[in-house]
Order: sequence, then C-alpha cells, then structure tokens
Amino acid sequence: MKRSIRTKLFLGLSALMLFFVFISLGMTLLGLEKFYIWQKKEILISSSKKIYDLYEGNPEAMSLELERLGNTMGAGILIFSADGRIKYSSFFPVINDKISDRMPPPFLPFPDHKADEPVPRPHPFPDPPHHNQTLSKETIDNNSVLEMQRDTDLKIDFMVLRRQLKNNDALVIRLPLAPISESATVAAQFMALTGVLAILAGGIWAFFFAGNFTRPVRELNRIAQSMSKLDFSQKCTINRRDEIGELGNSINHLSDQLDTAISELNRKNQQLMADVEKERKLDKMRKEFVSNVSHELKTPLALILGYAEGLKENIAQDEDSRNYYCSIIIDEAEKMDKLVRDLLNLSQFDSGFFKLSRADFDLSILLKEIVLKYRTVLAEKGITLELDTEESCLVNGDILRSEQVLLNLINNAIDHTEFARKIKIYVENYNEKSRIYVYNSGRPIPTESLEKIWTSFYKVDEARTREYGGYGLGLSIVRAIQELHGNRYGVENVPDGVIFWFELDRVQNV
Repeated sequence: MKRSIRTKLFLGLSALMLFFVFISLGMTLLGLEKFYIWQKKEILISSSKKIYDLYEGNPEAMSLELERLGNTMGAGILIFSADGRIKYSSFFPVINDKISDRMPPPFLPFPDHKADEPVPRPHPFPDPPHHNQTLSKETIDNNSVLEMQRDTDLKIDFMVLRRQLKNNDALVIRLPLAPISESATVAAQFMALTGVLAILAGGIWAFFFAGNFTRPVRELNRIAQSMSKLDFSQKCTINRRDEIGELGNSINHLSDQLDTAISELNRKNQQLMADVEKERKLDKMRKEFVSNVSHELKTPLALILGYAEGLKENIAQDEDSRNYYCSIIIDEAEKMDKLVRDLLNLSQFDSGFFKLSRADFDLSILLKEIVLKYRTVLAEKGITLELDTEESCLVNGDILRSEQVLLNLINNAIDHTEFARKIKIYVENYNEKSRIYVYNSGRPIPTESLEKIWTSFYKVDEARTREYGGYGLGLSIVRAIQELHGNRYGVENVPDGVIFWFELDRVQNV
C-alpha cells in the first residue's frame, strides 16, 4: 500500500508528540513525588539553618519569623530547652509545662553521642510512649539529623528534622508527607489531562502542518508528471525563499529548456520528414520523368527510324513518296525539338536558379500582337477569337516569360476548342493585380483533374493529346513561371467551356 509523504510526516509528528507526552507522564508518575520530597528536604535544612542563625535563646523574639516559616513549609516547629521544657510550639500552646504524649521525644542522639548511652532527660519529664516508627535516618551535619517516620496510629509518614540550637536548645521541624503524595498525584492527573489535550491539539496541528509542508512537494510532483507527458505548459507557482522555492525555480527553468529543446527537435524532425518526403517525391518525379520522356520520345524516334530506313532501302520510288517520308521525319524531329526545349525551360524554372528580367510593359499591346500572330492559324481552324482589353494596361514582370504563359494558354485553348469554337481573352484589374482570362468553348475538365493538369506530362485525354502533338508540359511551364513571379493562377469550368487565368503585378499610374 502506497503512503504519501504527507501521511508519513503526519504519523511521524504524531508519534513524536505521543513519545514526549508519555515520557513526561512517566517521569511525573515516577519522579515527581521523590523530587517534591527532595525539595522539601532542602527547604527544611535551609529553614533550620536560618532559625539556627537567628535564634538567641528567646523564641518570643522571633515568634513571627517562626510562624511564617512554619506556614510557608506547612510544617510544625518545636523548640525544647535543655531541661526538656517546650519553649515554642506551633502545634498547640504550652499548658502547665506538660508535653503531650503525641509529641516526639525532645532530644535526639547526635553523632558525638554514643548509641549505648541513655539520652539524659531531666526530671520531671518521663519517657513518652512511642507512637512513631522510624523508617530512615540521615545525618546532615554534627548538629542535625533527618528522619523519615511513620505515625503508627494515624498511618501517616512524616519528615522530621532535629537540630541542636545555641545554648543547647533543641529544634524539631515535623513535616507530613501526605500533602506531597497528594500533590504528586494531582500533578500526574493534570499532566495526563493536558497530555491528552496536547495530543489532540498537536494532531490537528500536525495534520495541517504536514499538508502545508508537503503542498509544494505535491505541486512539484504534478509538474514533473506533466513534463513526463511532454506537457510543459504547467509552471510551478511556489513563492518561497528556501530550498523548495529554489527547486521550483529550477524545475521551471528545466521545463522551459526542455520545451525549447523538444520544440526545436520537433521542428527539425518535421523539416527532416519534409526533406525526406520531398526527396521521395523528387525520386518519384525523376522516375516518372524518365518514363514519360522515354514514352514521348519512343514514338517520334520510331517514326524517324522507320521512314529513314524506308528512304535508305529506296522503298519510296517516286518523288512525292520521298518528300512525304522526309516531311514525316522533319515533323517528328520538330516535335522532339519542342519537347527538349520545353524540358529545358521547365528544368530551369524548377531549379530555382532562373532569374526573371522584370520590367514595366503594356499588357494591351502584348495581347494585340499575340492575337495578330494567331490570325492565320485561327482562320484555318475556324476559331473565333475575341479580345477585350483597355487601351493601355501597364503591368510589371518578365515580358518574355509572360508572353510564354499567354502562348501556352492560347495553344491549350486552340487544341481544346469545341462546339461554338470560340476563344475569348479579357483583362480585369484589381487593386494591385491585373488578371488575364483565356476562355475556350468546349467540354469541361473532370473535377478530379483540375489540380493534376499543372503536373508535368499529365494528360486528361491521352489520345486527344497525341492527336494535336502535345506532351503535357505547357501548363507545367505556366505554373513554374507564375510561381517565379509570385502570382496566382488557376482554372475553372463554366457551363459552356473552360476558363484559364493568371495574374500580373499592376503598375499604378502616378
């Protein structure tokens, strides 16, 4: 079973408090009464010394001091004369010079008195009956003896100090031990009660202290778990000027560093994946390029070889046949030349090293010149071309490459014109762009091919493309030139045909 550090700290503090409470209670039960007795013993000895110093033989002169000491100690004080008379008693007034039979013997054997010699007692005081049992005896000095006695009638223990005063008077201080035992018992009970209260209060304090002390640790643990899941958005909010606060700052710094490092690693990994994907696509494009070029060159080369061998073998006997063979060879060679030139142009554009020669030119003049060039071709094919443009439209770009874009789009329109056999070229000006539209009537382009037609060698209709001698490179060149200019291009189907468009940067009139 897993225990949290908060639980462990709470249990540890609670156990420590219990230990000290039980230690205190045990010491109170075992040692408090002995300590009280020892303390009373010292008080008796010091009080007897004080009486010894103050006593001059007349108790009446210091009766107030004797009464004060007796009340302070809670003990009875007796002073006997050398002949056995009671000169002072805090128990009862002396009546008729008689000693009560409950009084202790007035004299005591001192260290210089021999044990086998009887203690001299003057007449008329007879030996009192013995009601006290001596439990222990301790010699303090040459003039003092401390005894522990038990009253056999009252069943009470007493501490009795006997001291010989000046002029041979005797001092007896008698202190009952019952109040000491009672005080020790009450103190032990009070300690037990306060111990229980201390345990309860300490337990509550330990609970909140453990929670407050371990809260930063739990927060650091939560942040560390988030970091293990690569979530670096969580931050430590501990505001303390100690080691835990420094640890929180270090974890925040570590989180930032890891976030930066992993973000950089992800970026580089994505870049690497993009490079790998690009390389894969390039490799695929190379293979497709080789395959397409091989396919496109295969047919004209076969025709050239075939007709050349026919000429060599004199298969064509008459002049017209030989001229026909030669025209086929020349036509196929021109197609191959056009293919090679288009491939060279496309390679230059895609390499990224081709530089455009930008300049301002009049788009309207360029469009009119191109339409003029196509007049004969359009008339032969029965195609109507309509041009709608302003008298002057200044744009900026590479005029030769922009003309190439127009020629490719017009050639594409001528090859695909059907039905009404109509082509329309018009220009619309926007804020910073001029958009040129090339419309031709005919069948729409399939939706799935609208994005693919800009790819090299892609042909919507293979048979139709072969019919007009296309290789699927014209629109790829348009894409490459427009991307070099940084301008948009596109195509869209309309109800009666197709519209291709591209943009050029417009020159604002000053």
